[in-house]
Amino acid sequence: MISFSAKIFKIGINPYVLLPAGVLKNIFKEAGKDKGPIPVRGTIDSHAFIQTLVKYAGKWRLYLNGPMRKAAAKDVGDKVTIELQYDAKERTISPHPNFAAALKKNKKATTTFNSLPPSRQKEIIRYINSLKTEESIDRNIQKAISFLLGKQRFVGRDKP
Repeated sequence: MISFSAKIFKIGINPYVLLPAGVLKNIFKEAGKDKGPIPVRGTIDSHAFIQTLVKYAGKWRLYLNGPMRKAAAKDVGDKVTIELQYDAKERTISPHPNFAAALKKNKKATTTFNSLPPSRQKEIIRYINSLKTEESIDRNIQKAISFLLGKQRFVGRDKP
């Protein structure tokens, strides 16, 4: 792990830190890439986290979500010590079995789902997986299939 200190900034509503060039160089080397989201893990003031580095507005940023900042008792404007390294562990989430079955039954919906960007696929899967009752799961799976077929909006998104 590489250690560095940084000030917490904010862009829009999102707190983040910028990474020193040497840290980025090391992460890029470990990841074998310098484009696209890069999964990392580390600590913020000795509190462990798993996160993703992203490039936005020309700068690589480590966004610090609420739980990360709360654990470290830090906020925008504070200085933090971060240890960071590339995280090669696979980060996949499985769709709810009922959603997988619904996709299997509908080839057109499956084709559309597979053509969505991975981030949109994860958004749909996470949303359905977060639901508590079988009734709400089934209702939202039907909405998701209708969305994928271009018939309605889903999770605040227009038709694909």
